[in-house]
Amino acid sequence: MPSTSTAGMAQAPAEPVDGLSAGLTLLFASAVAIVVLGLFASQPLIGLIGPAFGLDAAEAGLVTTLTLLGYASGLFLLVPLTDIVENRALIVATLAVDVLALAAVACAPTPALFLGACYVAGLTASAIQMLVPAAAQLSPASQRGRVVGNVMSGLMFGILVSRPAASLVAEIAGWRWFYGGLAILVALLAASLAFVIPQRRPTGGIGYLGLIGSLWTILRQEPVLQRRALYQALCMGAFGVFWTSVALRLAEAPFGLGQTGIALFALAGAAGAVVAPLAGRAGDRGRTRCATLLAHCAVICAMALAEIGGDLMTRSASPPSSPVALAVLATAAILLDLGVVCDQTLGRRAINLLQPEARGRINGLFTGLFFIGTSVGSGLSGVAWIAAGWPGICAVGAAFGLAALATFLTERAGARAP
Repeated sequence: MPSTSTAGMAQAPAEPVDGLSAGLTLLFASAVAIVVLGLFASQPLIGLIGPAFGLDAAEAGLVTTLTLLGYASGLFLLVPLTDIVENRALIVATLAVDVLALAAVACAPTPALFLGACYVAGLTASAIQMLVPAAAQLSPASQRGRVVGNVMSGLMFGILVSRPAASLVAEIAGWRWFYGGLAILVALLAASLAFVIPQRRPTGGIGYLGLIGSLWTILRQEPVLQRRALYQALCMGAFGVFWTSVALRLAEAPFGLGQTGIALFALAGAAGAVVAPLAGRAGDRGRTRCATLLAHCAVICAMALAEIGGDLMTRSASPPSSPVALAVLATAAILLDLGVVCDQTLGRRAINLLQPEARGRINGLFTGLFFIGTSVGSGLSGVAWIAAGWPGICAVGAAFGLAALATFLTERAGARAP
């Protein structure tokens, strides 16, 4: 594993020895859970947002696309700033702009202003990936897996509950209230972080253009980053194809779930977030390989269970009651999320043990690269659904899991080679 620091950067500061307090760890986890709510919330709200602005189905799809495009932009353009700008000020300023963007989304009178605000909200939501390396930086290496795991549990919980939370709020008060309420929560969060997060002044003296230009150099230098980003991209491909399509299956017979039922199903999947701290501890104890193997197997088994609960059981000669099939499908969702969260937590622990002076860029690269897997999985879900229905969705998801496992086994073989 290369240890050469990026050119133009000063010596990294010494690692902390006291670690992150339980209260501060909880604040970091709560912060990422709140901020991430706005990234995926628009997916179940498209049917309400489109008519509000007179958008057709294709135009309404731009809401989620622009939000996620903004987030991807922030990963590569804003998150690396944590390596050269005082972190607390950067995080608070980014969240302050996020508050304004969310307020604009909630109040926008025209489609153009609304879509523009969605992009900026996604861009500034990249503050999530400023908080994760900040938490890692404040923790000694011996505790880094546990701390990152705890923060990641908040992040994954926020991702998993964003859709059901948006659906429930929209059903009760309207979709604009969801974004308005989220703006208030982020504002309170930014105010808290401004007084609680310790200052961290990076020692690097590189300029912004050099900072962005160094991304490729870092990626080329760090095989651990390459591998862990690929693993998570494949796991998130399975995650994307499943969660983009499962609402369609749940709305069909024999389940026939409405918006509230689908929201409750997604909440059940959020149980997968509990594995993050356990995965982090496994990494701290030197069990990264075993835990990674289990994570990839969990993704594959989850897609097999999804096919059983969502297709085979409902087509059998003597089909069981729909609650039984629904329970199998919910188990598949939980197992899938367990595998994805476990792999991502292990990956974040591994990359945060790399170049300390480039931690912001490394986290931005890691997230940006596996984000591609999410996008590919979501994109393939429509094609698979049209071509083969739910069995096609499960087949594509299983293929992503098998590819992750095969890549991991290749690494194990390489590690044993002379």
